Amino acid sequence: MEFEALVRTRRSIRGYQDKPVPRRVIEEIIEVAKGAPSSMNSQPWHVHVLTGEPLDQVRQRNTEMMLAGAQAKRDILTHGPYEGVHRQRQVDIAKKLFEAMDIARDDKERRQDWVMRGFRQFDAPVSLVLTYDRTLDPGATCHFDLGALSYGIVLAAWDRGLGTVVNGQGIMRSDIVREIAGIPDDEVIMTCIAMGYPDDSFSANAVRSVREPNDRFVRYVGFED
Repeated sequence: MEFEALVRTRRSIRGYQDKPVPRRVIEEIIEVAKGAPSSMNSQPWHVHVLTGEPLDQVRQRNTEMMLAGAQAKRDILTHGPYEGVHRQRQVDIAKKLFEAMDIARDDKERRQDWVMRGFRQFDAPVSLVLTYDRTLDPGATCHFDLGALSYGIVLAAWDRGLGTVVNGQGIMRSDIVREIAGIPDDEVIMTCIAMGYPDDSFSANAVRSVREPNDRFVRYVGFED
């Protein structure tokens, strides 16, 4: 797929076929994605690829802890709830997803189930857990680098017919992920990417988020026209 078409057609996938993803395809995706830029060529990333029983354990224990009312325990600092325009954008995409899934505003059971799907990494057959070396904390620069790697992964996956969603809910209990995946203590768990073959019958997969027009966030300085 040509690059512009790849970027414009890609969307987040939240429903997957019950079909394994070959390891060689994942290796190809990472091989492409690692061409992402990084500060001073530091390449601070590590990728832990989970599937099968280990991923099922992460799903089960993550869900149990959240249902029991446990607090999130992420390795990285987070901003807390979104506010203002950022909150509005979050609400806008949630409304689209709930409408596509025919989840009513007062349907607490199905809304709760949707939240749990996030903690289960949307039942994707593969999860890529992205980490960086703890010696780089505080990690604003390497966070940027892992963001570049993430985008490379989701684009390379889409080009091969695979869907993804960058899924912070999947590592809300980073201690569980670390234990099951055997991630060393000297690595910080940043985020994870759910990956698999899209289920075209899953209504939410057709939902696309809206991007702001350029004049809302771009300034040109020093141009004559």
